[in-house]
Amino acid sequence: MADQETDVVVVGAGPGGYAAAFHSADLGMQTTMVDTRERPGGVCLFVGCIPSKTLLSAADLLQDAEEADQFGIKFGKPEIQLDKLRQFKEKVVDKLTSGLSDIARLRKVQFIQARATFESSNTLLLEGNGPSRLRFKHAVLATGSVPMTLPGIDLKSPRLMDSTGALALEDVPASLLVVGGGYIGLELGSVYAALGSKVTVVELLDGLLPGVDRDLVRPLDKRVRKLFAGVHLKTKVVGIREVKEGLEVEFDGDINPKRQTFSRVLVSVGRRPSSTGIGLENTKAKINAKGFVEIDRQCRTADPAISAIGDVAGQPMLAHKAMREGKVAVEVIAGRKSVFDNRAIPAVVFTNPEIAWAGMMDAEAKAAGRKFKVVRFPWAASGRAVSLGRTEGLTKMLFDEETGQVLGVGITGPHAGELIAEGTLAIEMGAVAEDLAVTIHTHPTLSETVGEVAEAFLGQATHIYRK
Repeated sequence: MADQETDVVVVGAGPGGYAAAFHSADLGMQTTMVDTRERPGGVCLFVGCIPSKTLLSAADLLQDAEEADQFGIKFGKPEIQLDKLRQFKEKVVDKLTSGLSDIARLRKVQFIQARATFESSNTLLLEGNGPSRLRFKHAVLATGSVPMTLPGIDLKSPRLMDSTGALALEDVPASLLVVGGGYIGLELGSVYAALGSKVTVVELLDGLLPGVDRDLVRPLDKRVRKLFAGVHLKTKVVGIREVKEGLEVEFDGDINPKRQTFSRVLVSVGRRPSSTGIGLENTKAKINAKGFVEIDRQCRTADPAISAIGDVAGQPMLAHKAMREGKVAVEVIAGRKSVFDNRAIPAVVFTNPEIAWAGMMDAEAKAAGRKFKVVRFPWAASGRAVSLGRTEGLTKMLFDEETGQVLGVGITGPHAGELIAEGTLAIEMGAVAEDLAVTIHTHPTLSETVGEVAEAFLGQATHIYRK
C-alpha cells in the first residue's frame, strides 16, 4: 500500500495514547493512531486495569458473602463457574474497546493496526495490513510498559505466569506462589485466594507494597495475612524448575522449607518501559539509564518532532497520569500554552481494603524539608464504617504546620479509590484545613472522615477526642 501522511501520529493506543489522539482530533489536527492490537485500549483495557478490576469485583463479592455472618446472614459455599466469570471479563473488555473504536471513527481518527518503528524523526515504518510507511509532522510516543522477568530465571513453562497470564484465568490452581508484594501481586493474589487457591506471597524487601506509606499498608497487611496461606518478607526466589507436581521453587531468606512446590507461579516484580526495539536511535529522542524516554514538563523529547507520554516516559506508571500527559502533549503541538504541572497524582491499590493516596506522605514531606502535622482518623470512629462492619480503615492527612495547607491525603478502606478524589482536588486547589472542615459532608458516609481529619487539625473534631 502507498505511503501515507498525517499531522499527528500517536504510537500506542492505551489510555494515554487514545486520550492524546482524541484530543488532537478535537483540536482540529489530522490524527492517526497506530497499535499492534486490533482496537484501541492498550494494556490497561486488554490485559491490565479493566480485566483485573473485573476479577477483583468478583473476589470482593466472595469475601463479602463469607463475612456476612457478622450480620446474621449465612450463605452456602459458592459455586464458581470459571468459564462464565472469564466470559464476563472478556465481555467487559470487548464493550469498552469497541466503544473506543466507535469514538475514534466519530472523531475521524484513523486507526492502523501495525507494529511501528521510527525510520527517522518524521517517518514510521509499519508492519501490518495498512501502509508500509507513515510520514508525520508530529509524533506522540505512548508505547507503555511490559512486565519484568525474574533475574536469573529462564524457565519457559505455562505454569510460570506474568500478570497477562494470570488474567487469562485458565484455571484455579490448588496452590499459587506470587513473587512480588507490590500492587499487581497483591491484587491478583487476592483474586486467586478468593477463588480458592492457596496463595503464598514472597517479597524481597521488608514490607508489602514497598514505597507506600506504612500507616496505610498496615490494615491491608493484617487482612491479607488471614487471606493468604503465607506472606514472607526479605525472601528471594533463586531457582525454579518444573517437576511432575508443578513448579519447584528454591528460596533464600525468611522462609522454610527452602524448597517448595506450587501448582503455578505468578511473577509480579514490576514493569519496564517499552522504549527499545522501536527505532528511537534513528531520532534525536534520548533514553535514560532506567529505560525511560526523557521529556520536559510539556512532554517534549530532545527531538522537536516527537513527544512522549505515560509509562514509557517515566514514573508513576498510572493510566490517569498518561491521559493527562496525552492532553498536554497535543495541546503543546497545537501551539497552546500547556504544561504538566499537577500538584498531585492519585494512586490506588485495588485490594480489599483499598489503599489510595495523593500528594506527600511522611517520607516525601520530610525529604522536601516541609514543616508538617499528621492527623489520622481511625474508621472505628466512623458510623458508616461501623455499619459496614469494616472498621479497619484509616484516613490520614498531612497539613502544613503554619498555613494548614493540605499537603497529602491517604486513605485505607473500602472505596478508598473513590474517596481519594476529594483529597486530590484539595491539594490541586491549594485548599487549607478550614476549607475541608467547613464543607458539609453527608452523614453517615465514609467521606465524612476527610472532613473529620480537617476538623481534628483545627482542634474541633466531633467523633474523636484530641487533647
